[in-house]
Amino acid sequence: MNPNTCRANIAVLALALWTGIVGCQSTHPITQPVTSVAQPHAVGAPPQTAAATPAANPESLVLQEGDTIHISFPGAPALNTVQTIRRDGKITLDLVGEINAAGLKPHALEVELIKKLGDQLVEKEVSVTVQSSTFIVYVTGCVLRPGKLISERVLSPLQAVIEAGIDHNKASLKKVTVVRDLPNGQRLIFKLNLDKELKGEPTEPFDLKPFDTIFVPEKFTWY
Repeated sequence: MNPNTCRANIAVLALALWTGIVGCQSTHPITQPVTSVAQPHAVGAPPQTAAATPAANPESLVLQEGDTIHISFPGAPALNTVQTIRRDGKITLDLVGEINAAGLKPHALEVELIKKLGDQLVEKEVSVTVQSSTFIVYVTGCVLRPGKLISERVLSPLQAVIEAGIDHNKASLKKVTVVRDLPNGQRLIFKLNLDKELKGEPTEPFDLKPFDTIFVPEKFTWY
């Protein structure tokens, strides 16, 4: 073989080997970043979470005293009824009597109604929807607008007092009293320091119940 031809073949072979090596090395850096970028989405990137979680979910509602609910029976429309959840947390249906509703989500009440009615339903289907929700508490004492406070949402004690108007010259928020009368006649009394909460200091959470009475005392002054 001609020496020049041999050298040319060797040069072509070396060039082919070098191109193959460079080609293999260039694919690795491209593949690796794609894998590392895709992985966070696989474990729950924000866009996927937002799509999976609706902005407003009716099933997140919890029934409470004072709510007006519509109960419909697709297989027996004659049983359809509108009920207001009483102060004791119950409603009354003709076929089953009293049922606890407060504290349940609408779907949980649907399940409970199906259990209670049993074989009386040809179609095991019940729908519970909230027509109106009213949260009622009473605020008295050193507030600007004492009396019944009606809200469409659950209020905290501080929110209720702010809604009633704080008389900062007279009101003592350090010793606020919440009175809760239970259906069995028992009375519960709670002492709250709303002054700390108003200042942004950490306090123990306290949930108001419908028909609670909040009393804001007057500051003690020396004459």
